[in-house]
Amino acid sequence: MRWLFLLLVVLNVFYYVWHQQEAPLRAKDVTPLSLYRGSQQDIRLLSETASDGRRVEAAPRQQCLFIGGLADEDSVARLQQRLLAMRVNVQSVPKDAAGGGYWLAVAPEGQRLLGDQQLQNLSKEFNELKHKIMLCEGVAPTQ
Repeated sequence: MRWLFLLLVVLNVFYYVWHQQEAPLRAKDVTPLSLYRGSQQDIRLLSETASDGRRVEAAPRQQCLFIGGLADEDSVARLQQRLLAMRVNVQSVPKDAAGGGYWLAVAPEGQRLLGDQQLQNLSKEFNELKHKIMLCEGVAPTQ
């Protein structure tokens, strides 16, 4: 058993010496990004570039506030009544459009009425209540 231990010690020493003799790795010299830029000073999306190469400003996309994530329709109806009492206009969103649960889309003028404090009060009243800001595009109200 002693010989096995000594053999392992000798092998470790040999392994250590062998790795010390390898050439140390040096950091690769990196050319600064400013030298590569040339005439282009920023990154552009393809949607921001016209076909002739000129830069086109992308139209700002409107973002909407969505409140919900509630599992049952009764809670959503109570939430909708509560928001209407606060004079906040909302629309129902199809269940599979917003993902998981029932959601209400807040009208843009109603977003000003709902601050952080009001959202916290509503989340205390409705346990599962969540809110998120997403693009308004593609969300159709239910009829």
